[in-house]
Amino acid sequence: MMEHLGKDPADTETPSIGYGRPHQDGAVLDLFTSWAHRTPDAPALIDGERVHSYAELDRLADTVAEALRGKVGPGDLLGVCLAHSVSLVAVTLAAAKLGAVHLPIGPRPGERRLRAVAEQLRPACLVGEPDLLPPGGERLPLDLPTGGVVAALTPGGQARVPVGTHYAVLTSGSTGTPKAVAVTEPALGALLQWYRELTGLGPGERHSLLIGVAFDPHVQELWAGLTSGAALVVAPEAVRWDTGALTDWWREAGITVAVLPTPLAEPVLDRPWPGGLALRHLSVGGDRLRRAPGPDVTATVHNSYGPAEATVTTTVHTMAPGGDHGAGAPPIGLPIAGAVLLVTDEEGRPVPRGTAGELLIGGRGLAAGYLDPELTARRFVDAPVGLVGTDRVYRTGDRVVMRPDGVLEFHGRLDDQVKVSGVRIEPAEVEAAFERDPRVRRAVVAAEQAPTGGARLLAFVQGEEGADPEALLAAVRPWLPEQAVPSAVRLVERFPLDANGKVDRQALLADARSAQAPASAAGEGDGPVERTVLKLCRELIGRADLGPTDNFLASGGNSLAAARLLEALENEYGVRLRAPLVLRQPDLRAVARLVEERITAVERV
Repeated sequence: MMEHLGKDPADTETPSIGYGRPHQDGAVLDLFTSWAHRTPDAPALIDGERVHSYAELDRLADTVAEALRGKVGPGDLLGVCLAHSVSLVAVTLAAAKLGAVHLPIGPRPGERRLRAVAEQLRPACLVGEPDLLPPGGERLPLDLPTGGVVAALTPGGQARVPVGTHYAVLTSGSTGTPKAVAVTEPALGALLQWYRELTGLGPGERHSLLIGVAFDPHVQELWAGLTSGAALVVAPEAVRWDTGALTDWWREAGITVAVLPTPLAEPVLDRPWPGGLALRHLSVGGDRLRRAPGPDVTATVHNSYGPAEATVTTTVHTMAPGGDHGAGAPPIGLPIAGAVLLVTDEEGRPVPRGTAGELLIGGRGLAAGYLDPELTARRFVDAPVGLVGTDRVYRTGDRVVMRPDGVLEFHGRLDDQVKVSGVRIEPAEVEAAFERDPRVRRAVVAAEQAPTGGARLLAFVQGEEGADPEALLAAVRPWLPEQAVPSAVRLVERFPLDANGKVDRQALLADARSAQAPASAAGEGDGPVERTVLKLCRELIGRADLGPTDNFLASGGNSLAAARLLEALENEYGVRLRAPLVLRQPDLRAVARLVEERITAVERV
């Protein structure tokens, strides 16, 4: 369906192959050490009122490395279960000094996930708070400023790690167990060299340290600061929940270069751009960006794309401040330095430009593979004959179109395809058809089994106030074949997100089914504010059974859902709440009472 979107007949013979400009190799640990010697007193990490110099970080890392020497060595996995802090940075540096493989797991990985990592990967050492780490093995206290940090040493062999691996990062697996991607130091060094050139990051600059520790952009963020002579600034917890608090922090902390996950960046770009920011560059990634920056945005915005299997970033589309970047979703852009891209059909043959296909990635940033040789063999394959600059490519499973000018447009996942009446449908294409309508801000299409058998499509639309679902459906029909027209359109205020910050289609379908069922026994709330809070939380968390006495966090709420809740309440009632206060409330009824109190206080002014 719609296999030749944007195709120029004059370019039918030009294959969908793209090459980034020649890359420059870049060091990682050696660059940090160089800055520690050249500018020892320069700020390297700022965490609230505490400033840590390059020399101090170097000494702390040496202390940790010395404590672990002889117990953790080259090629050993060193799992780090710490939050953003001086301890996290010191342990990361120590791993590099030991030649160990840094495995960022995060401060709250969950007992089952941590147990799965320990059983499957068998890291030589886990670093974190004592109560978090699995029992057994030798425990070694580490002398770090945050205190209470121990190294748990694990006896026995670990998973096989490719030679030269600098770090490993966990990604979601289709089997429900995490996969670990192994990235070499040359791949990371080349990425950092490109990123420093892109942003002009250097001494005197301040880079945010905000991305969740378990996600691979965190590695780019952390090492970009440490290898450039700039200062990393730890983001307060509240800014992950509140876009207003985020931009206030940017201003107060003097942040000049920042990275944001797409679900947090979009609300920032939706609001009027704040004045007085020092921010020069903002990189956005992790999900499809649905809107370009407005003319009031004073920072250069980079829409970045890249899987962990290709070292964080593979393509980028740069949007300079003050420009007209169009009203639709920005493309994912051109390959970065050293990257090799091609778009192929189901047989692995390059397709002509303008034709949709699977994106394959090769080049300097390609990971060594997974810590599972069989999985590596399935996803990292030999490059097609005639492709230069790489002997292997990674099959992303992402569906893209390479335009005649070589710019890539993202069109969803191949594994999202469904069959309706025997016709293969790509939900992302149906979503794009809805988003042509100026009344539609964003659309998500999901498939469910119809009561009569087979599959049917439902469209969930964020639209302007008063939008008519039937009118939206009528407007989309001319763009789609009959089988791709959804059975129904449902208007939503917010989309529920999964743990990775992506739209949870199953939660949308569950909510739609519950809307047709009798009211939940949990109750519909007492009064209009309580009912609104319940409605928003059900949509954001994706649980239609939430009642007034349920706790937001205990019911599955996360930072992204909380940020959306605060924004929705501000839009609905004109009141600004802070995340910590909201999250301390015992249940949703108490949240509603808090909103009512704030409304009353505003009305009295």
